[in-house]
Amino acid sequence: METNPQYYPYGETEIQALAKKDPKLGQAIKDIGMIRREVKTDLFSSLISSVVSQQISNKAYATVWSRIVTAVGDLTPKNILSIPREDLKACGLSYKKTDWIQSIAQAVDDGSFDLESLTSLSDEDVIRELIRLPGIGKWTAEMLLIFSLQRPDILSYGDLAIRRGIQKLYGLDKLSKNDFESIRQRLSPYNTVASLYFWELSKTD
Repeated sequence: METNPQYYPYGETEIQALAKKDPKLGQAIKDIGMIRREVKTDLFSSLISSVVSQQISNKAYATVWSRIVTAVGDLTPKNILSIPREDLKACGLSYKKTDWIQSIAQAVDDGSFDLESLTSLSDEDVIRELIRLPGIGKWTAEMLLIFSLQRPDILSYGDLAIRRGIQKLYGLDKLSKNDFESIRQRLSPYNTVASLYFWELSKTD
């Protein structure tokens, strides 16, 4: 398991390009400063983490995740599969999440899902592959693209906080899918860095 934190990498190239494309966003980036968002390069661990975190608070997630790490040790498919279903559920999971986690571990372990192949696929194909797995939807796949594969051009319409940040920056009462898509196209190919700032803006009053 990873012990030393790693952060999404970006710098002046992305900042200057975004400021040129969108001066309003550029000013927000200047006001906020650099953002350090941790990434997890271990894709299997990230997949399991994403299932655990669904529909629970950050505090609850931290508790459940700590119990899983204690019970399982290194987050590998074989170690997940070695834990009885009831013992895994006892970490604080629902039966549905327990079954999803074990199914993902089984698919990776028996080779029916090739995690390594994802690194060579396009963003769209990564999403298409990931949503085949139980418990993984498009939003989760997009977050894995950002925080595991560190793809540079991801802006998720399914993320409420990102949409809220966009509305705050541009003074919008609502955000249509078409307007969102126009923003996404304008900020390409640096939408992931833009996402970091939209998340931060969503927290402000």
